Amino acid sequence: MTLKKPKSMDECIYFTNRSKGKGKTKAWVFKKTCPKCKDGVMAKPRDPKTGKPKIRAKEYVCLNCSFTEEKKEHEESLNACIIYTCPNCIHEAEAEIPYKRKTVQIIDEETGKKSSAKALQFLCEKCKEKINITKKMKGN
Repeated sequence: MTLKKPKSMDECIYFTNRSKGKGKTKAWVFKKTCPKCKDGVMAKPRDPKTGKPKIRAKEYVCLNCSFTEEKKEHEESLNACIIYTCPNCIHEAEAEIPYKRKTVQIIDEETGKKSSAKALQFLCEKCKEKINITKKMKGN
């Protein structure tokens, strides 16, 4: 399986490049074509003053026909493409999973405290180790 790589950030609603120890993860989610007109691309609505996408918008809008879809419903219909190197077994592979975040337990390595975070979770193809791509956490 060879994943299609984005040529530009404008093609994606999500992109991240992470590393943890010896492991690396690159993940992206392409924008979806409009289910109504089949011509336009679904994206977050733009601010009329600045022309920039509204980050906290609760819906996605077709740029051609103005068809609207709820954010949760829209994002659950998408797939995340992932190229990774497993931090456990150093196996390099590709994966395509539904773009649906789960709440996972994370242990802070410095303090040993447990916390939970939203993450895309998938299994290593070779060793079946769970690999998480967490949402970026704000620093203290």
